[in-house]
Amino acid sequence: MTTFILLAPLVGALLCGFGWRAIGEGAACWLATGLLGLCAVLSWVVFLSLDPATTQVTLLRFIESGTLSTEWSIRLDRLTAIMLVVITTVSALVHLYSLGYMAHDDNFREGESYRPRFFAYLSFFTFAMLALVTADNLVQLFFGWEGVGVASYLLIGFYFRKPSANAAAIKAFVVNRVGDFAFLLAIFALFFLVDSIRLDDIFAAAPALADRTITFAWTTFNAAELVAFLLFFGAMGKSAQLFLHTWLPDAMEGPTPVSALIHAATMVTAGVFLVTRMSPLMEYAPYAKTFIMYIGAATAVFASSVALVQNDIKRVIAYSTCSHLGYMFVAAGAGIYGAAMFHLFTHAFFKAMLFLGAGSVIHATHHEQDMRRYGGLRTYIPWTYRAMLVGTLAITGVGIPLTTIGFAGMLSKDAVVESAWATGSGFAFWALLAAAAMTSFYSWRLMFMTFFGAPRWGSAGHGAQGDHALARAPLHEGGHAEGQGHHDRVPHESPAVMLIPLGVLALGAIFAGMIWYKPFFGDVAKMQAFFAMPAEEAAGPGEARAGDGDAEPAAEPGATPSEAAEAAGGLAAADGMAPSAEAPAEEALAEGVGEVPLGGAIAMSESSLRTIEAAHASPWTVRISPFLAMLIGLGLAWLFYVRDPSLPGRVAATNAPLYRFLLNKWYFDEIYDFVFVRPALAIGRLFWRAGDGAVIDGSINTVAMGIVPTLTKAAGRAQSGYVFHYAFTMVIGIALLLTWFTITGGVE
Repeated sequence: MTTFILLAPLVGALLCGFGWRAIGEGAACWLATGLLGLCAVLSWVVFLSLDPATTQVTLLRFIESGTLSTEWSIRLDRLTAIMLVVITTVSALVHLYSLGYMAHDDNFREGESYRPRFFAYLSFFTFAMLALVTADNLVQLFFGWEGVGVASYLLIGFYFRKPSANAAAIKAFVVNRVGDFAFLLAIFALFFLVDSIRLDDIFAAAPALADRTITFAWTTFNAAELVAFLLFFGAMGKSAQLFLHTWLPDAMEGPTPVSALIHAATMVTAGVFLVTRMSPLMEYAPYAKTFIMYIGAATAVFASSVALVQNDIKRVIAYSTCSHLGYMFVAAGAGIYGAAMFHLFTHAFFKAMLFLGAGSVIHATHHEQDMRRYGGLRTYIPWTYRAMLVGTLAITGVGIPLTTIGFAGMLSKDAVVESAWATGSGFAFWALLAAAAMTSFYSWRLMFMTFFGAPRWGSAGHGAQGDHALARAPLHEGGHAEGQGHHDRVPHESPAVMLIPLGVLALGAIFAGMIWYKPFFGDVAKMQAFFAMPAEEAAGPGEARAGDGDAEPAAEPGATPSEAAEAAGGLAAADGMAPSAEAPAEEALAEGVGEVPLGGAIAMSESSLRTIEAAHASPWTVRISPFLAMLIGLGLAWLFYVRDPSLPGRVAATNAPLYRFLLNKWYFDEIYDFVFVRPALAIGRLFWRAGDGAVIDGSINTVAMGIVPTLTKAAGRAQSGYVFHYAFTMVIGIALLLTWFTITGGVE
């Protein structure tokens, strides 16, 4: 069954890419969609009926060279099953959605065939992602890793006639290669240290790696710390973490289904999966884990702040993806890998629905993406509005505080925030709360600007004031100019083939958190059984949320973090709500991470188990804080875009430097252009002019046009045809040879 799930998308890609002329364009697209739908159904069967124990299914011999021996094997455990469900479900719904969205595309000429190629790319992308998550060794994992990169390049640049799409595809390809280089170095280091790239061998050798050192870049490092850092650096590129994030917003140049596929559940989650998969090694690298947590928290704040002022509907959701990936890495850095996967799982549903809902809005408004040209759409596209509302309720974390009743994003986001608090990192905790407030603001801003207020999509809307008067972004990234006649068309609801995926995803956005809260995070015993982790008697207090009906909080309401942590047997004490950020790493190094039992889909050390116990024992003030942050964001969005729509422009004018700073994405593109791009171009021009032009071309031209003709003429004169000339030449040669032997002393 798992083999079919893995290979069926590849078959669909081949049939769409090469066989569509034989079976017909429509049949090829429907066949690829049907195969992905079947894969999704089978993935849910595997997920719900999986034996928690890890199993391997060998497909074929892969690479063998010296001591390097790899097989193409499927590693099936709970972590794999989660990713199978996420990937195939979202991909199948994206395929179905694309049947309607890509039916007629103005970016292609009349009669030009493009749909089979598009569906072939989608299916190939899915296959590569499945190859990644089912890998049983790092070489196979890297094969899927790079396959996803190739497919993303093809999909982002699908509108190949648009210069911006080609530039975005190249940017994504190059930035990801930076991270991939670090991933390769990690693979090389592990093979050097362990003499194997099989996951089981690496996991078994992790304790020994923690006691070894390795020289890298003329410096000695702890082997486990260095490898963990390199692995995360590789993950930073794929998952668009701060400093390697710049490609993700530009990936919007591809069609909307591509945006949903890349941002919701597949490519960007590969980095989170990698860190979680390598948890047996990560647990022996406390400094690397702390670094992961800090980068994740910083990414969450950065991306949320930039999303506040974006006007393109797809870019708002793209920066939201970047922010929520930061949440996942905070949980992984805290050692609470279940919480990281929990947020990945729920995020797939509501983020895919938001992207596909945005695509439905774009389709309804005739390819308009600027939210300043929307308004009042809820009466024209009511089903799309309902879907977007559910997605917004999920992403902002609406629910009943201090209970397990709420939309999917509430429970998974709260789990991450509580995990950050339990580590003692004040920076991570407060950064996530700030990101939660900003997430609520930009999400409700999107809803109010799109579906409420006076319509701005007609010809009269072109004279209306925009969201912010200071910076007028181009109205359309797709190239539509202001004043085109399509703005006079009345918005229309999307066809059923586009609305059905929204309805399916809405179910996940509503119920996924409530159903799977305890196995992923809420109950340690159930989490250990769910991920097949070796059970520990001191595993934890069980359920910690009030309202579960069978457990009470382990700490008194209003307890300080130090008190809660002490009550749970947790980490170092902290002062108030802002504990020391250095506490986790320092204490872990001082006391050791403790035993890291193997055998499950994830591994948690004794230190990580104490952290989750402290998270479960967090006081009510901590557990209610994300909900309060959501209310603050909602209230401000209502004030700015419903109560007083002129307020955003005034605030932007009053805070012009800050507004431009956010609008220009913290000037990362400009900084990277100055630091990396311009010097690289200068070096390239130097080598081109001095190296290629002066040295190579100059040398060849000198030899070809100067020396060779001269020697040819001289040789031509020597070829006189007289025997005595040749004899004279031989005598001279013999004389020179004898002279040489006389000077050098002859042959020894």
